[in-house]
Amino acid sequence: MGKLLKQQRRGKGSGAYRAPSHRYKAEIAYRLLDDIEKSGSLRGAVSEFIDNPGHQTVLMRVHFTNGEDVVLPAPEGIAIGDEVFSGAVSPLRLGSVLPLSQIPEGAYIFNLERSPGDGGKLVRAPGSYAVVSSKEARVIYVNMPSRHTLELQPTCRAQIGITCGGGRLERPMLKAGVNFFKKHAQNRKWPVNRGVHMSAYTHPFGGKQHHKGRSSATSRGAPPGRKVGNIAAKSMGRRKSTTKD
Repeated sequence: MGKLLKQQRRGKGSGAYRAPSHRYKAEIAYRLLDDIEKSGSLRGAVSEFIDNPGHQTVLMRVHFTNGEDVVLPAPEGIAIGDEVFSGAVSPLRLGSVLPLSQIPEGAYIFNLERSPGDGGKLVRAPGSYAVVSSKEARVIYVNMPSRHTLELQPTCRAQIGITCGGGRLERPMLKAGVNFFKKHAQNRKWPVNRGVHMSAYTHPFGGKQHHKGRSSATSRGAPPGRKVGNIAAKSMGRRKSTTKD
């Protein structure tokens, strides 16, 4: 009996392919969306920085005056002991958390909420930032790092500044062992080989180099061992010209 394909083993969720969450030190999340966040302000200070294997950017632990501790992504230029505020009437300080309605247009922001109260989901990669482009009564337009414009609710929260750790990809790896341990920290799939370089026993496209031997189109309901290539493609190949001479 043959072994499962790698994509089938990963989809099964065995221990060999599960993210090592027991080694993660903290989880990023804003404070609960309570009355202080909606109409007040809470002052805190950066107590420590955390190098978490689960995140590529450095995290900071903020200790607020009411005794709460919150872990957030650290912005560029912040130091231990700096004040960080959270709430709708907070001042515009580096790393502070405010709703988009209170952030001026043109400001750099990161760690955006997709919906109010979700704790921050967008723009958290090292060196990334978004820009508040324009405001309306019920919609805030934000330019994302991908150059797309999102329409978010005014009560969605974000941090002021740019995520720290920019330029981390500029340093060369120099050898494969460095990249191995980098991927191993988060249990990422590496190295990633093309299917045509594999054997037919290992991949549906394998068996002969540079030749699939079958169509790349795959149905939406195909099993994990076959769901590779152009999944549920509407069309394949070159487009036919519709112009007439």
